Amino acid sequence: MPKILVIYHSQEYGNTEEMAKAVAEGITKAGAQAELYNTNETRVAIETYKNADAAVFGSPDYFSYIAGGLKVFLDDWYIAKEKNSAGLLDKQYALFYSHGGGGKVREHLEKLFQHMGTQVGKTIESKGKPNKKALDECKALGEQLAKAVK
Repeated sequence: MPKILVIYHSQEYGNTEEMAKAVAEGITKAGAQAELYNTNETRVAIETYKNADAAVFGSPDYFSYIAGGLKVFLDDWYIAKEKNSAGLLDKQYALFYSHGGGGKVREHLEKLFQHMGTQVGKTIESKGKPNKKALDECKALGEQLAKAVK
C-alpha cells in the first residue's frame, strides 16, 4: 500500500488543517495510507519523507509566503539532498493553501516545491474557512495522487 505524507502548517484558525484532513480522506478512499504532519506541532524527519511514496504540501498564506514550518522542511530537504539525493527527488506531490484575501502564496508554493518532482493535479485554494467545494476538491486531489502512485 502506497504511503503518502500530508505535510501542512496550521495553527490559529485550523483552515489548512481542515483541508489536510480532506486530502487524507481522499488518499485513504483511493486505497493508500495517509500520514498527516502539522509543521506547527512537529518537524518532519527527512527519513520519513524518503520512505514515503509521495507527499502533499499545504500552507496558509502568511504575508504572501509559505508558513515557517514548511520552509524549515524545505531547508532540511535541501541540505539532505546536497549530501545524498537518494529518495528525495522525483516524487509525485500535490499542493493546497488557504488565505485570508491575498492568495499570493500560490506562486511561492508552486515555485519552491517544483524541485521535489512532479506535481499531480492543480493547486487547491481556499479563501478563509474551506467550503464544501474546496473540501471536495481536496478529497479529489488526495484520490488523484493516490491513484498516480499505485
